Amino acid sequence: MYDNVPIFESPFFESELSQGIFTDEEKDMLRRFNRDGYLIISTDFSEDQLDAVVADLQPEFDTLTKNGGDGRRIVDAWKKHESVRTLAINKEIQKTLKLLFQRTPIPFQTLNFPVGTQQKTHSDMIHFNSIPQRFMCGVWVALEDITDDNGPLHYYPGSHKLPFYDMIDMGVKGSKNTNYKKEMMSYAKDYEVFIERLVATIGIKKEKLNIKKGQAIIWSANLLHGGEKINDPNSTRHSQVTHYFFNDCIYYTPYLSDIAINKLYIRNITDINTGKKVPNKYFDKKVNPGIERAIKNDVISMLSKVSHLFPKSFVEKTKKIISK
Repeated sequence: MYDNVPIFESPFFESELSQGIFTDEEKDMLRRFNRDGYLIISTDFSEDQLDAVVADLQPEFDTLTKNGGDGRRIVDAWKKHESVRTLAINKEIQKTLKLLFQRTPIPFQTLNFPVGTQQKTHSDMIHFNSIPQRFMCGVWVALEDITDDNGPLHYYPGSHKLPFYDMIDMGVKGSKNTNYKKEMMSYAKDYEVFIERLVATIGIKKEKLNIKKGQAIIWSANLLHGGEKINDPNSTRHSQVTHYFFNDCIYYTPYLSDIAINKLYIRNITDINTGKKVPNKYFDKKVNPGIERAIKNDVISMLSKVSHLFPKSFVEKTKKIISK
């Protein structure tokens, strides 16, 4: 098996499919994922499990809004709420991911949303990548019915086959963006504009994710996706995204890296399954992220979680100091 790339990304895909021990149903799933870069699945979550996530997080969304934030996102709520962790570690979802990637999945981040994000089109690979490449995916679970009114996800089938566009392709040194303000400005000014122009130029077809409560979409790392406009301003769109890496890789952040000059922003991830740190590995050899960088990551992450307790100017200034 050509196992240093996900099987669905392999240049020898059909050959590997015929050599592997797969059922007809599994072959169909792999072929669809190879062709489209995503799968829409039904989950085994109960109504009570889905509703528990919404109920547990609503007070926190309310607090964020009350303190001047937009209340649109909570990062890593799994650390506090078992309801969120339960969705992230679901065995059936991880079984499907293991089939699609032929490696063991590692859930490492959760994002929870009360409304549509209206986020511009992007590839997750600019945020999360691995060595070897493309061992990363996202799983987006609908916690209520999703329609055109409440700002559904959009995606571009087959776009995962496009090249991965790094910050260097936009003429930007990613390693100079570790300052929080520069990071956000560069992403919006350079990356998002580039992807918007790319989509318009190559004319790929956009689809919207109108799915029922309890359904989910799995998308591969390089699939272009984003959030549609919210047509009903009073609507909610409760959802949870879990991001997964896979075992035996180096995990890093491309838009803060410059590999050519030995600037690799290695991530210090935690396996939500176990609550333990995951070693970065290169051909079975452990690669340690810089201690200083790891500490900065942890401090910034902690600050983000309590940012609603402090004035916005203080938070931004503190992040800027930490990031230097």
